[in-house]
Amino acid sequence: MRQPLAQLPAELESAIRRIAQTPHLLLALDFDGTMAPIVEHAEDARPLPRTAAALAALSALEGTTTALVSGRALGSLRMVAAPPAPTLLVGSHGAETWLGPDSPPLVLTAEQSATLELARAAVAQATSLYKGTVAEDKPAGVALHYRLASKADGHAAVELVMEALSGNPAIHISTGKKVLEISVIKANKGQSLVALREYTQATATLFAGDDVTDEHGFEVLRPGDVGIKVGKSQTHAEFRIPKPQDLPMVLELLLAARTNGRPHTT
Repeated sequence: MRQPLAQLPAELESAIRRIAQTPHLLLALDFDGTMAPIVEHAEDARPLPRTAAALAALSALEGTTTALVSGRALGSLRMVAAPPAPTLLVGSHGAETWLGPDSPPLVLTAEQSATLELARAAVAQATSLYKGTVAEDKPAGVALHYRLASKADGHAAVELVMEALSGNPAIHISTGKKVLEISVIKANKGQSLVALREYTQATATLFAGDDVTDEHGFEVLRPGDVGIKVGKSQTHAEFRIPKPQDLPMVLELLLAARTNGRPHTT
């Protein structure tokens, strides 16, 4: 297994020290594959201890808003991530948002609910036919996971679901690492980051993620923001770290720079 980085690349370290000086920082993190290593069973995922500790410390800083932006449903995200209380939450790739105790719950229309049942039925059929495929129900969608399936079975399961749902304009489909995401609400992490930035009035954003769906987030970053891709695949992010075990260095440097060098005030 590849060891964590001994130190961050100089360009990334410089960018972290720079963004640490912004008056109001939005720190937004994906969870699976970013805060937590990918595991076979989604319910077993947990944030790396150093990552969780650094996030908690950053969430307590003045002028700093922390947020988790995940494909998981909010309930699942809360269970596995145990986020610090001030942290804002985005689930289901943006279909669910929690901005505090007054956040309204997600309510589907009758048409959306009916469409969701069609999607769940298609995924249920696939999981009944192909070993190693798993359904994950979400408030506004359903995901077909095929990480544990053979390549042939995973491909066949995806094809079955895609064919069953093709031509339905009320269904929105996206792909990730060994997962097919189906939603009745059109949303993505880029839209969510824009909304979080506007809500918090952040002067700069640091966003880290590992999956295809995180690319929407990297695409909306502005000059002066910092995007960090976790992993090897192609990305719009300016910076990259190899694995989740390298994220603690990023967050600990950010914490130290933001604590020792007080942010500029407006």
